[in-house]
Amino acid sequence: MLQFIIRRIFVLVPMLFLMSIVAFGIILAPPGDYLTSYVAQLEASGDFLDQAEIEGLKKQFGLGRPVHEQYLKWVSRIVLHGDLGRSLEFNRPVNELIGERLAMTLMLGLFTISFTWTMAIPIAIISAVKQYSFIDHFFTFLSYMGVGTPNFLLALVIMWFVFSIFGLKITGLFSQEYQDAGWSIGKFIDMVKHIWVPMLILGTDGTARFVRIIRANLLDELSKPYVETARAKGLPEWKVVMKYPVRIALNPFISTAGWQLPQLFSGSLIVATVLSLPTIGPLLLRSLFGQDMFLAGSIVLILTVLTMIGTLLSDILLALVDPRIRMGA
Repeated sequence: MLQFIIRRIFVLVPMLFLMSIVAFGIILAPPGDYLTSYVAQLEASGDFLDQAEIEGLKKQFGLGRPVHEQYLKWVSRIVLHGDLGRSLEFNRPVNELIGERLAMTLMLGLFTISFTWTMAIPIAIISAVKQYSFIDHFFTFLSYMGVGTPNFLLALVIMWFVFSIFGLKITGLFSQEYQDAGWSIGKFIDMVKHIWVPMLILGTDGTARFVRIIRANLLDELSKPYVETARAKGLPEWKVVMKYPVRIALNPFISTAGWQLPQLFSGSLIVATVLSLPTIGPLLLRSLFGQDMFLAGSIVLILTVLTMIGTLLSDILLALVDPRIRMGA
């Protein structure tokens, strides 16, 4: 087991280096840069910059250097000092911009993941055990609806429904009086009153997908000879189902559970924008539109690192749960 973990960690290190190059390259891929967008905005509003001023801004922002020098400076600052750089658009450290939205993003991610896992596993087990019953058909219908409906469209429908029926606005995570207030018990309660809407919207797709995956794998396991043998020996039905088939059926769930880790950091970008949530997703979208390379690159890099760490944790959990993986390793 220890050798398996060490080998996976050794694979992780060079992958992190390669993905940092990919992340930086993706941000620089569109034509132009932040300065190009900035000059275009000024010209659209009637202001013009001469070439000397543009060259001065290039030097100030460090955009006149070769790409490899920009990348090395960016990575060395992150590795040596934990400094993600300075946002070109906001003219503030990226660490501060992310830190302001990190707490709300993590809170929403934790609520969403808890909702997804709490709902998906029991529903999948019930659907598999009660195959082709009314309950199974009902949950299957809901699963297909959840997978087939885009999250942002579901957000728009719920916003319209709540506003048209109850006259309430459900955007944001706080009421107006708590928007700029410091943390208190009242503000936390107010957040809980609002957070169920984005939690439900973001958790619908993940719950539906996990239900389909776990149900299919559990049905496959329930038809195998070792289950029939357990029944023939007189084991209670709940024990026959829960002790081995469920454990094996959860393998695909565990292998993808680590991918939920980036959601703790970002949430859904489009849904957060539609609902005006103070999370990191809308910040990433704005930085991509503005070609703010250090802000966008830092967020993309963090999401990439979290995805790889989540995959590593999933592999370790799989090895702990399923002895076959340890033996294969």
